[in-house]
Amino acid sequence: MDREPGLSVRLKLTLSYAGFLMLAGAVVLTVGYFSLSRGVHPGVIFMVRSHADLVHYFAPTAAIVMAFLLVFGLAGGWILAGRMLAPLDRITDATRIAASGSLSHRIAMEGRQDEFRELADSFDAMLARVEAQVAEQQRFAANASHELRTPLAITQTLLDVARENPDRGAGELVERLRLVNARAIDLTEALLLLSRVDQQSFTRESVDLSLLAEEATETLLPLAETHGVILETSGETATASGSYPLLLQLTTNLVHNAIVHNLPEHGTVCVTTGVRSSRAVLTVRNTGEKLSAQLVSILAEPFQRGTQRIHSTHAGVGLGLAIVKRIVQAQDGILTLTPQATGGLCATVQLPVARLDSGSATPSQSPNPRWT
Repeated sequence: MDREPGLSVRLKLTLSYAGFLMLAGAVVLTVGYFSLSRGVHPGVIFMVRSHADLVHYFAPTAAIVMAFLLVFGLAGGWILAGRMLAPLDRITDATRIAASGSLSHRIAMEGRQDEFRELADSFDAMLARVEAQVAEQQRFAANASHELRTPLAITQTLLDVARENPDRGAGELVERLRLVNARAIDLTEALLLLSRVDQQSFTRESVDLSLLAEEATETLLPLAETHGVILETSGETATASGSYPLLLQLTTNLVHNAIVHNLPEHGTVCVTTGVRSSRAVLTVRNTGEKLSAQLVSILAEPFQRGTQRIHSTHAGVGLGLAIVKRIVQAQDGILTLTPQATGGLCATVQLPVARLDSGSATPSQSPNPRWT
């Protein structure tokens, strides 16, 4: 924004210090003058016989004192203002560096805690957070571009093969193209959902996690039967504050992942709900292969599929737990992923408990497609 040039803060502070010092000096001199004027008598106080004599002797001294206070106030005020504003200059320089695109610079202000130190530390924390978010967005954009390019490349290959061999049956080609196109659609919808969650464009309400668990398990029961997985739901009412559609998507994604990434046969998925330490808790446990702590630590990152847990029949798009993580963060919750000693994963979601006056859970539309 263009603004008219004005006085610097340092000059304003200098003039303020000097003006205050001049005012204080004027008050002292005025009080001194009236104090002396009360005691004016002939032959008293340095031959002062009248008020005119008092003014004659007092005025030059007062002028010298005021001139000294002016010079001292300006010089001292300029130095003091410069010392006080020096931390602000460092913060300004760091802001300019950040505005130029370099987010790695930090102020790292030393000294005791004061207002400038708090401002500098807050600015450093903001820079660190922005730098991490920018790096994450860059990685996400690169990964998303790669993932979107894959189905397009497969489609191009299938079309090239069909063109070179026109006598080959079209049924197999159509089916493979349908599967590739469905995968591209799922990935695009997942990316759109992530964008919606990041923008936090949703309305909060009271949501019973136990009802979400029942709805998600009923919806995914056919998938569980196909994979030979037994679904178990238990727990008590746990009313959380959040978006019903997003929390239903979160629950569905967790249960869907637990079904797909399970034992080849005779696997189980246990979904429980409850209230713990004033937090509504949703827990999804599944059997499966043993997972390392290192692998579990990156499963919620976008496009981190964890090849050790993937069945060849369902590779997914690598955004299931990433969507869960974003939804939990947007709902001011906590997501904890823990490998189980006997194999499989335990996913725990803690959400703020809804207040009594925040409404009640309401029916919602069917969940969006599930991504793993």
